[in-house]
Amino acid sequence: MEALDPLLLSRIQFAFVVSFHALFPVFTIGLAAYIAVLEALWYRSDSPVYRRLSEFWTKIFAVVFGMGVVSGLVMSFQFGTNWSEFSFATANFLGPILSYEVLTAFFLEAVFLGILLFGRDRVPRGTHLFAACMVAIGTFISSFWILSANSWMQTPAGFEFRDGIVHVTSWAEAIFNPSLWYRFGHMALASLLTAGFVVAGVSAYFLLRNRAVETNRKALSMTLWVLLAAAPAQVFMGDLHGLNSFEYQPTKVAAMEGNWETRSGAPFYLFALPDSEQETNRFAVGIPNAASLVLTHQWDGEVPGLKEVSAEERPPVGIVFWSFRIMLAIGFLMLAVAAWSAWLRWRGTALENRRFLTTLQWMIPLPFVAVLTGWFVTEVGRSPWLIYGEMTLAEGLTPSLTGGMALFSLIGYVLVYAVVFTAGVYYVTRIVRKGPEAVGKIDEPGHAKRPFSAADVSFDDDPDFATGGR
Repeated sequence: MEALDPLLLSRIQFAFVVSFHALFPVFTIGLAAYIAVLEALWYRSDSPVYRRLSEFWTKIFAVVFGMGVVSGLVMSFQFGTNWSEFSFATANFLGPILSYEVLTAFFLEAVFLGILLFGRDRVPRGTHLFAACMVAIGTFISSFWILSANSWMQTPAGFEFRDGIVHVTSWAEAIFNPSLWYRFGHMALASLLTAGFVVAGVSAYFLLRNRAVETNRKALSMTLWVLLAAAPAQVFMGDLHGLNSFEYQPTKVAAMEGNWETRSGAPFYLFALPDSEQETNRFAVGIPNAASLVLTHQWDGEVPGLKEVSAEERPPVGIVFWSFRIMLAIGFLMLAVAAWSAWLRWRGTALENRRFLTTLQWMIPLPFVAVLTGWFVTEVGRSPWLIYGEMTLAEGLTPSLTGGMALFSLIGYVLVYAVVFTAGVYYVTRIVRKGPEAVGKIDEPGHAKRPFSAADVSFDDDPDFATGGR
């Protein structure tokens, strides 16, 4: 075995790039939908509050969207540089699918994004609203095609191998494979929750400092309704997604549950340290029969164990086990915060309760953590397969790739992405520091003293933002 394992380094490299990139689309998908709603409300009511909010969040959307584009470009190159055998074998399916994403989604976003960013007060208001809707729709179409490709790798269907090459036998079965709609629904709700908690947290930040009170009360009130609907829906969708994985990827679910032996009445472990060498869990604390109840809807239902397959066909259990629990804990925390907001709204104090507003500030990073850990469960849990049950990671690796080459490119990606992330956070922070009250300089309903320009991204420092108000 080579001192620098090209397979391990390639997996780390792709995991790093995908994890970094995933942070941006999951936010911009939800934020684009929010902006489209704000534009519709402004079009209908002519209220300057909706316009101000739309302009403020559109500037943030532009920066984060750009970061997502830059970070996502290199992923396609990695298919050729690190995973050429996989790319060659699956080109008949993945090539068209990724092309559809570009033709139906990326071009749509690119065309109308310019109108959204620079067309205000230059095109009719209805045209600007249409552009906002097209950008929002484009983000969901993009996610559909990407998730179709990924879901096919998880639950492959509608194809056959001929001489090691994938040939599609049914495009409908391949595109709409068994796990697509569960993954798409799960990701769509994750996007709404991510954008919702970011908007709610930023609005709470301004309300605690008595800045643009009317505007931020409106923003917070809107997003709390979204969170109240999306949080329980995500728990329900997550359960459906888990049942689908239990049917098609039982080994992944066994790793999620830390279940080594096939048994009836399997517990759900709240805490455990999985030991892959000894094939057991150390310091396990669980709820009896809970895993069986959730997965089979029967108190004593049978849950397959990891020992059903050889050690070489098992994913890294510890990573999958704990990633799943972190994701689950954050999901129920978001549900609790949404329920708290409903109770406070019933009491009429949701927009004034300082403890609640402070909690919303601290919630801002948690949806991103949940998304990352969810991707870890999905991708690490699929190991050692690239195409589940059909092609292993080792079989898809570029034969001529050396460990040194993989390490060199990995270091390069880390350095470049560090610059991209630092610059992006810097500019988003400057936008937030200035706040929505500085946007547009609105004079009267429906009209602004001047259009939005690039000069609006130059802001004064606000030490409260960097210190959390301490």
